[in-house]
Amino acid sequence: MKSIIIFYCVTLISISAFSQNPSTSFEEWISLKQVSSPVISPDGKLVVYTVTSTDWGANRLDAELWVSETTARNSGFQLTRTNKASSTNAQFSPNGEWISFLADRGDKSQIFIISPKGGEAIQVTKDEDGIDAYKWSADGKQIAFIKTNAENKNQKSTNERYGGFEIEDEGFKQNSLWFMNFDIDSINTAGYLPCYQKLNSKDDTHTPCYAMPKASLLVNANYYISNFEWSPDSKMIAFTFQPDARVKSSGRSDIALVDMASKKVQVVINNTSTDNFQIWSKDSKQFVYSSFFDDTISNFYKNNHLVVYDLTNKNSKEILNGFDEVKNAIEWNEDGIYFSALDKMKSSLYLYHPSKNNYNKVAIDLDVITSASFSSQNNTIAINGRNFSSLNDIYVFNQQRLTKLSDASAQIEKWNTPTNEIVQWKSKDGEMIEGVLLKPKNFDSHKKYPLLVIIHGGPTGVDRPEPTPTYVYPMMQCCEKGAIVLRVNYRGSAGYGEKFRSLNVNNLGVGDMWDVVSGVDHLIAKGFVDTAKMGCMGWSQGGYISAFLTTNTNIFKAISVGAGISDWMTYYVSTDITPFTKQYLNSTPWSNPAIYQKTSPITNITKAKTPTLIQHGELDKRVPISDAYELYRGLLDNNVIAKLVVYKGFGHGITKPKERLAAIWHNWVWFNHYVFGDKMESLPLE
Repeated sequence: MKSIIIFYCVTLISISAFSQNPSTSFEEWISLKQVSSPVISPDGKLVVYTVTSTDWGANRLDAELWVSETTARNSGFQLTRTNKASSTNAQFSPNGEWISFLADRGDKSQIFIISPKGGEAIQVTKDEDGIDAYKWSADGKQIAFIKTNAENKNQKSTNERYGGFEIEDEGFKQNSLWFMNFDIDSINTAGYLPCYQKLNSKDDTHTPCYAMPKASLLVNANYYISNFEWSPDSKMIAFTFQPDARVKSSGRSDIALVDMASKKVQVVINNTSTDNFQIWSKDSKQFVYSSFFDDTISNFYKNNHLVVYDLTNKNSKEILNGFDEVKNAIEWNEDGIYFSALDKMKSSLYLYHPSKNNYNKVAIDLDVITSASFSSQNNTIAINGRNFSSLNDIYVFNQQRLTKLSDASAQIEKWNTPTNEIVQWKSKDGEMIEGVLLKPKNFDSHKKYPLLVIIHGGPTGVDRPEPTPTYVYPMMQCCEKGAIVLRVNYRGSAGYGEKFRSLNVNNLGVGDMWDVVSGVDHLIAKGFVDTAKMGCMGWSQGGYISAFLTTNTNIFKAISVGAGISDWMTYYVSTDITPFTKQYLNSTPWSNPAIYQKTSPITNITKAKTPTLIQHGELDKRVPISDAYELYRGLLDNNVIAKLVVYKGFGHGITKPKERLAAIWHNWVWFNHYVFGDKMESLPLE
């Protein structure tokens, strides 16, 4: 999403507008370092994790690996430095002697290993196609990996003769599963002597050939493997596969096993809908998988099923069928099965006890647990998480004790961050809705404040309290300027159970609008909202709801629509995730055009009056850019102020810092002009 720009005049803005700039610049905000993806060593003594920073010169986000002792706070040090690329997918070798990772250091993505103490990384693979993902066998003797299949000779010949073209629903690149032996001695001696081939059978003067371990093809069927995992006894690999790499094909995924001795592949789980492998039992006799069984018409918003499959008797047994949220199994050890799930705005870790058929929440003093990694020897857990008032950090949890290893929140100690408050109200139909209200630190309930409403994507996303809400909406800076911000967990949001997620089925836009407007009315009734200064914005599904508010209400002074749907019919025929529309509207445009008209913002375009900024990625396949142009042209034809910014080269999200900075400024200028009354017409050059 860079910028084509039907709106983009670049000149200096006025001194008075600069005087309204926030104390924390947008560049500082984008440059916040983030920690994520902790992996604990087998003995529980070390954690390797990812630190992502902003490289403004290269206009990219750089991810590198850090290592920390689990007993000492702030003992972490940077382990990798990959020039012009990132180091990702860290794993410990099963004996804990090595940390492996993926990086492109000049010859596509390859596997490297490095000592946890530091030093030079050693390249383990030299695959000409590059490696997408990999896993160690539990005994440490082998590494399996998947890679995208290269073009075959027929494809190359076709391209050479006819140029580039693509047939819809055909020609997707599949991938394959490979394995290689791991021997550190052979890797260290590779290239020690030249490798000569014998000239004839009598030639015995050749030197020994020390070469890198050679990978062997394990599975190369005509499908796409989305994830895989070695069994703990290293005798099998379970993998999830689907017909092809398209998002809409994920609804037909199945699970297979490959026996490493015979190399035979056997499909073991093949329900009509989505099946996904999750974790093995420690004895390799069972595994947990997630499934929607035969549900292909509502699996986008219904709860998934967790199922235990027994390899001995080939039976499946569902567990946790009374748990009212989407569940993700993480670890199966002597304690039981650990799984994660949302609990309204919180994200928690739970433990299921198979022998008792019950579960309990693990008492970890964090509001949000993003990921967890378990050691194999002393049951220490490495966690990426936070409390509502802080940024994500790396923690270890052992013997009911939580120890913080990193300190990302130190970056914002001196920032003027807003206060966060969870608020509730009843929507038009009586449903209870929650949201997060951001207020300036000097908030006075006797004063009136401009109100900005931010709407998350999904719809199965969730907003929660946080000190520096990010992406392209300057919420923190707007609060410092003197506004309050409402983030709405409208019907369909995750964390509130299956029934709540189902409430906007056949009622998209309409019910969502009730939730937003009733939230605004709830705050107005409190007496501290300046109703003459209200704005609304959102991205993806939040952009769609913002567009719906543009054409169906007149309560806002300005709206920003980010990557939003304007017409469900044109969206249905052009998105890469067509099943989404059919599930939420329970029909196709041809079988029930009325529901498509009822829920499309474009239907009531002639009622629109609100100045609307539209932001969209040029190459967006999830919400194709035609929806942006349709809304833009419809608003202009009805004499509504509208501007469209197209971010060149981007898809559904803005992933580079400079374009993200531009998108933030576009929103800042737009709402300063129409809500705050500062006549900011363009972006600054200095």
